[in-house]
Amino acid sequence: MFMFGIKSTLLRKFAGLGLVGICALNSTASESLEITGVQPWEVVQRERNQSQPDGADIQIQCKGFSKQTTDEELVWQYRILDCHVLDEQVQPPSTSSSDRVPWSNSKSNHETTKDQDTIRIRLNAGGWYRLEVRCMNQETVMAAGAIEPIGVGEVFLVAGQSYATNCNDERFLVQDTNARVSVFHPTTNSWAIANDPQPATDGSDGGSIWPPFGDAIAKEFGVPVGLVNVAVGATSSHQWMPNGPLHQRLVDMGKSMKRFRAVLWQQGESDVLSQTSRGQYVSNLKQIEKEASRAWGFSPKWLLAKSTHHPTVYNNPEGEAQIRSAIDTLCQEEPFRHGPDTDSLQGENRGGIQSRRHFSGIGQSRAAALWSAVVVDWIGEEDPVRKKSERTEP
Repeated sequence: MFMFGIKSTLLRKFAGLGLVGICALNSTASESLEITGVQPWEVVQRERNQSQPDGADIQIQCKGFSKQTTDEELVWQYRILDCHVLDEQVQPPSTSSSDRVPWSNSKSNHETTKDQDTIRIRLNAGGWYRLEVRCMNQETVMAAGAIEPIGVGEVFLVAGQSYATNCNDERFLVQDTNARVSVFHPTTNSWAIANDPQPATDGSDGGSIWPPFGDAIAKEFGVPVGLVNVAVGATSSHQWMPNGPLHQRLVDMGKSMKRFRAVLWQQGESDVLSQTSRGQYVSNLKQIEKEASRAWGFSPKWLLAKSTHHPTVYNNPEGEAQIRSAIDTLCQEEPFRHGPDTDSLQGENRGGIQSRRHFSGIGQSRAAALWSAVVVDWIGEEDPVRKKSERTEP
């Protein structure tokens, strides 16, 4: 969540971890707030129900500012401004537009000490936003700061093997007019616009299916999209089992996001190559999901692509059928659901020999379209607000 402070020792500590965002606020504030726990270009998973607007509750710890006495009447305020991106750069809000947005008092959790206040705000789904925060003592601004851009939208954890990384022919760029698709870079512990190549530990540096997927989701729902990709090429389900390094990375990245919509699983070719049986694949995926959900503290959906075909490595229709059947079996139980059937993309959808016949640019676009169609249909089915409106329609 969000944390605020100004001590230089904390600044040096968190800057070393890549967790600090600082942006001075144009005001007469005597001190500038350090903002940690959320980063530029980060997307927070939205939550929607029938009693609250579509958005996310954000807990903020405001600390480190200098209180002169213990009985000062301090009020924390915040406001949310729209951000606009041009050529991957955030455009500063105009003075006139900022003046039109009023300040709101924060909600307190009554956890106040001499040098720390814990408050809670709610951000509506959308973005990009600029979050501005200030501490007021009557009419005096004691401290202020801001961070941008941040968003509230749809967050996905991507896992699997080469078709989920950068082993495809064409590098894609995010096309959304406000660049509302971002990706987490684990090596720098930071977020950035999700242009190819995606951050990957397998050394792949070609193109992926994820920028056009993110563009489609952002357009459909009108919110930013965040991606965290832990896929590694040439990995079987055995290598993702609990107690292994891939599983631990899956768990760690999921924890770092706190909440996300679903796991997008694009994997299967290596299990065809290793002759994994249908029953063993089912068992492996169940164990992977069970232990990951236990560690996360919640059970997200797992959308499983049928990704078993690899033109240059093997010709094994029977082995492919085993994994495809395993996916059908898994998707009869929660929390598994069918992802797209990307095996259906043959011919011109497969690239040149340099990519070992992974997806061509056309195939990448079509795979992204298959993925986005599945995700849009599923989110629509589970949307409690949409379900309520459908029940009340005459």
